[in-house]
Amino acid sequence: MKKFKVGRLSLGWQILIGLLLGIICGVIFYENKTAITAMQNIGTMFISLIQMIVLPIVISCLTVGIANMGDIKKLGRVGLKTLIYFEIMTTIAIILGLIVGNLFHPGDYIDIHQLHSESIGQYVQTAHKVQHSGIWSTIMGIIPTNVFGSLSDGSMLPIIFFCVFFGLGTATIGERGKIIIDFLQAVAEVMFKVTDWVMHVAPIGVFALIGSTVAQMGLKALAPLGYFIVLAYATMAIFIIIIMGLAARTFGLNNWHILRTIKEEMILAFSTASSEAVLPKIIAKMQHFGVSEGIVSFVVPTGYTFNLDGSAIYQSLAALFLAQAYGIHLSLSQQVTLVIVLMITSKGIAGVPGASFVVLLATISTIGVPVQGLTFIAGIDRLVDMGRTVVNVAGNSLAAVIISKSEKEFDFQKNRKYLQQLGK
Repeated sequence: MKKFKVGRLSLGWQILIGLLLGIICGVIFYENKTAITAMQNIGTMFISLIQMIVLPIVISCLTVGIANMGDIKKLGRVGLKTLIYFEIMTTIAIILGLIVGNLFHPGDYIDIHQLHSESIGQYVQTAHKVQHSGIWSTIMGIIPTNVFGSLSDGSMLPIIFFCVFFGLGTATIGERGKIIIDFLQAVAEVMFKVTDWVMHVAPIGVFALIGSTVAQMGLKALAPLGYFIVLAYATMAIFIIIIMGLAARTFGLNNWHILRTIKEEMILAFSTASSEAVLPKIIAKMQHFGVSEGIVSFVVPTGYTFNLDGSAIYQSLAALFLAQAYGIHLSLSQQVTLVIVLMITSKGIAGVPGASFVVLLATISTIGVPVQGLTFIAGIDRLVDMGRTVVNVAGNSLAAVIISKSEKEFDFQKNRKYLQQLGK
């Protein structure tokens, strides 16, 4: 008689079980401060474990990839293609959110005065700084004055900027740079091994994170805003299935292959509402999928700041939702202004905590919506954040494959073998 081993369950199934158990425990321990604190701390420790390994992987993979690329003209071409692609996709996402909001009018079904408000004080100061910093401050912030300070702060863009130049410099010194490449390649392999170990505790981290969220909010708190939540998720599904599917088909790719390849990472991203939680695995899987190391190591981390499609959908839909809830009619010119403002502000503060919420704080005043309106959707921000994180992860994975294909660096033979191994 064979014994059933829990270890045979795939990581995706283990995470799903952790997600369901977390919801159940969240309901059981609703407003139980002791249980909430315990689950929050366990969840925070898991996220900290992920953050511990993200930067070493980005630094080692990106530097080695750029060094192997070795051509500053090629790098410039890849960078330009990447930024143009990101801008097109995020603009489409913003417009999609507005179209859905105009068609279905989610704010018309809400009595804003009967909703329970939540504190947004933690975001206000950040939004105030953003409104006065401007785009030039963001651009200047890309260049690190102290790379070790950027490492300490976890600032991704300055680190990417340094690694690009360090990789190019390594390539120019020829054979003497091989020792640096070999060392960093070894570092990357070690960190991917550490990532595999950390992923073993992912179901526990997911259980704690979702459990603490449900225990604080309660399921009843979702009912008044249920239509908005469903509409937001439906819009994100449309973007993944239709918009991303068309983008993939344009380049002769199958988006379903990509989605099925990263399904475990999408489940983890949904459960933790953290893109960083899956960054190491996405880089590794996209390399196995056939994307060159240099391109995936550049595109994916950069996309975490410039290609937040899920966040873009939420920001435009939420802004229109609040305007409708307050009875504010937005003209076509006002909505075009909203698109332009979101295109700028979303790039400027993508790296700050609660970025999507901060973007809304920094922009809704341009369309006449009271800032206090955000207090009514603050309670569900975490729940919607889970969905938009999935879109962000899927969007950046597709971007890496598309840029690699456009540069004729997509390994179709490696791709076929990998898909066969996964049973596609």
